[in-house]
Amino acid sequence: MSGILPTSPAFQALLRHFTDLRDGRHGGCANRHDKEQLFRREILRLDPVVREVFAELNTALLLRTGVVEFNAVQRDTSGGLVASWTLSWPEQEHAGLPPVMLLGVSGWGFHHPHLRAATVGEWPLNVYSDEQAWAERDVLRAIVAGELHNLVFQLGGNIRLIPALGSGLENR
Repeated sequence: MSGILPTSPAFQALLRHFTDLRDGRHGGCANRHDKEQLFRREILRLDPVVREVFAELNTALLLRTGVVEFNAVQRDTSGGLVASWTLSWPEQEHAGLPPVMLLGVSGWGFHHPHLRAATVGEWPLNVYSDEQAWAERDVLRAIVAGELHNLVFQLGGNIRLIPALGSGLENR
């Protein structure tokens, strides 16, 4: 690599993440209280983006049968903070599977928060402006796609979990 950093939003977010690690800060905040206040603002910035990504999935694949729920920032059992968004639909519930879930987590022992999904790994959570939150849309789409894939995988690849796949979408 020539020393020029890629300019995609995902690489820029990763660079912010690594800079925070290097500097022992999160978005310029050094103490726990300020980091938690920043985390709360990050969740609020991400909320409309996550809702849009879930709405895309709900419209395209779940035939608008899904329900989105948001659980605002609260303390978890370890003393850290967590917020979550879920997307559930009848076939998923009938199969006894958990909903597609995105979490914002600022664990008590964490240096900085992360985005996490129920079955997909973690991503850095560094959104300090509305513009940066919207730039995460494709990352959120990838997380949600991975979550949906993993739910189908848990059913042995049974795509009947996805309503649109029984309606001719696979032929488009």
